Amino acid sequence: QLQKDLEEVKELLTKATRKRLHDVLMTEKHKLELEIKNQPTPKPKDAAEEEKLSLGGYTVKINNYGWDQSDKFIKIYISLNGVQKLPAENVQVNFTERSFDLLVKNLNGKNYTMTFNNLLKPISVEGSSRKIKTDMVLVMCRKKREEKWECLTQVEKESKEKEKAAYDTSDPSEGLMNLLKKMYAEGDDEMKRTINKAWVESREKQSKGDIPMDI
Repeated sequence: QLQKDLEEVKELLTKATRKRLHDVLMTEKHKLELEIKNQPTPKPKDAAEEEKLSLGGYTVKINNYGWDQSDKFIKIYISLNGVQKLPAENVQVNFTERSFDLLVKNLNGKNYTMTFNNLLKPISVEGSSRKIKTDMVLVMCRKKREEKWECLTQVEKESKEKEKAAYDTSDPSEGLMNLLKKMYAEGDDEMKRTINKAWVESREKQSKGDIPMDI
């Protein structure tokens, strides 16, 4: 604002013809120049603060997505309404050989993030990219080797293997028991009461010799 005042005073000086007016304007010019000189210089903001200001709003972690694969790519589909209206630089994906993270900045006043660590197999950082479509971001992870992935991450694979081992048994009754234990652990109160009742009835029948213990 002071700079604008100074420019206007200088312009008036070029038009002033009377000495008294010229002197008044010169005094004002010197006064403004001194004020501008004595103004504190704004402190530069560090990069993190700049990034925070540019983000604005609050950050939402994306948990819902779909995925597919071709011989060369793993494709992750993330639905985000209106994402196509953002500047391209607001949609950023950083890739490493075994991970990627997505950041969508300032979409309807919010920021959205998604991180995948420990991908099942290595990907090519240079060959991977992202595409912005209508209401969707498509993350394209280029496979280093053209082979089928049974899941996205190493954690998912280990979880599936543990689950399979729990039910993969030559004894059918043991497999059923494992299934009941899982249903009991994950079920609501009603489910737990039902399983408990079935268990008690089965024990009673077994003790009477009516049926073998096969629950």
